[in-house]
Amino acid sequence: MASRIKTPLPQIAPDHGARHVAIIMDGNGRWAKKRLLPRIAGHRAGVDAVRRIARVARELGLECLTLYAFSSENWKRPAEEVSDLMGLLRHFIQADLEEFHANGVRLQVIGDYRVLEPSLVDLIEGAMTRTAGNDGPTIAIALNYGAQDELVRMAQTLARQVQAGEISADAIGRAQVEAALDTASLPPLDLLIRTSGELRLSNFMLWQAAYAELYFTDTLWPDFDGEALARALAAFKQRDRRFGGL
Repeated sequence: MASRIKTPLPQIAPDHGARHVAIIMDGNGRWAKKRLLPRIAGHRAGVDAVRRIARVARELGLECLTLYAFSSENWKRPAEEVSDLMGLLRHFIQADLEEFHANGVRLQVIGDYRVLEPSLVDLIEGAMTRTAGNDGPTIAIALNYGAQDELVRMAQTLARQVQAGEISADAIGRAQVEAALDTASLPPLDLLIRTSGELRLSNFMLWQAAYAELYFTDTLWPDFDGEALARALAAFKQRDRRFGGL
């Protein structure tokens, strides 16, 4: 039977005010290159970093942690690398599901994941069903996700509702848009982190990030840990969030 994993608490109290943190997990390839290792070694190390961060989410007081695992643009990568990434995803779910469940974690997936290989889709949906009743933090994995694609799918959903007479076009507002997004069941995004020193959002959570705080770090994703996340949350706590007001 899986047991609850104890991890050292990062040195920050969970009163930072952030409910939902999202991370663009960048730098696996550069981490491997620096060590003269194949790219797959970097991706494996990146999965280990996911485990570390997921384990401290509760201790840091987060309600939701969203991780950008595979973008809709990542299909442009070599077929062998895509296959390796899907294999790592499959292994991650199979190996870690019971630990997450034992720790009360609720797994969610955002993005058009249903286009993946059918057995992997079944595995993903089984994991979400298995953890659906848990009351701990939500770990949301972005798979085959792109914010522009998400917005297109949202517009199509609302257009179909208008066409079916379920709502009028004039009734569409922010609430209706957000209800049709992949993140409808998640808290509003407070903090978006990108690792590896890149300074762009790369088609990630464009609607949700409208008033999120942005935090960029040179740390490569495989080296990111609970202390690094704690530093980001400490920085978030110092931000003056006015949401357009004074």
